[in-house]
Amino acid sequence: MIDIKHLQKWQGRSEEHSDVIAPFPANALAATLDRDETYGAGADLPPLWHWMHFLPLHKLKDSGYDGHAALGSFLPPVPLPRRMWAGSRLTFHAPVRIGQDLRKRSEVKQISHKSGRSGDLVFVTVQHQVTDAGALCVHEEQDIVYRAPPAAGAPTPTPPSAPEQSAFQRNISPDPVLLFRYSALTFNGHRIHYDQPFCTGTEGYGGLVVHGPLLATLMLDLLRREMPRAAVRTFEFRAVSPVFDTHDFSVHGAPNEDGSIHLWIRRHDGALAMDGTATIGAAT
Repeated sequence: MIDIKHLQKWQGRSEEHSDVIAPFPANALAATLDRDETYGAGADLPPLWHWMHFLPLHKLKDSGYDGHAALGSFLPPVPLPRRMWAGSRLTFHAPVRIGQDLRKRSEVKQISHKSGRSGDLVFVTVQHQVTDAGALCVHEEQDIVYRAPPAAGAPTPTPPSAPEQSAFQRNISPDPVLLFRYSALTFNGHRIHYDQPFCTGTEGYGGLVVHGPLLATLMLDLLRREMPRAAVRTFEFRAVSPVFDTHDFSVHGAPNEDGSIHLWIRRHDGALAMDGTATIGAAT
């Protein structure tokens, strides 16, 4: 039974973190993505790479059974075991640069509950704002979904098909080393990304799960490879179906009529895994 009124007491709860943007995470992620570039003092971080900073730390003893931090402090104690970063909406107001001393303020904006054929779902929307001496650099709304494991023998929902035609694409082999590196760079202890027995046995997934934020990062990484002079102004994405390390997948992009760029992840079976849209402008 979901006590949504109790959970909604967490609406308005906030926390702040400060961080000096060091070069190592950017250089480590560039190497992980097979990019021939290095980052030093004063360099701009590519969009979404701020996710490697302002990381909340928790003691190992405070981890939940799945490796995440136990709930009930900043995020509400939702009594559903499966947690997914379902999507985000971001606006990039100013660059995040190596060497800057920045602050990130996070606030729980909304908590809602739905019940359907797949069981209970709890949706939590968190707002993040990254600032430099009070000036806004990045504004983000993040959607988190909590749900129960599927019932034994329940049919797997059929995800929609991904578009077959694109203007540019890149194939990705999501081996465990890629997933481990990204988990380490984002201090993500969730066992579904590196613990094969837990992921397939306890959680019932088809393999190690590729991180949602990694998929989103690969979408904008593809855009940078194809349009290196473009500056991303806004980006929104939503997760549609999971991607596992057992098969390759592909990242795709194509311009929309309004000048924005449609970006998506296509699984090996043709299913749509993630869908997104970026608006761009000329680099300054």
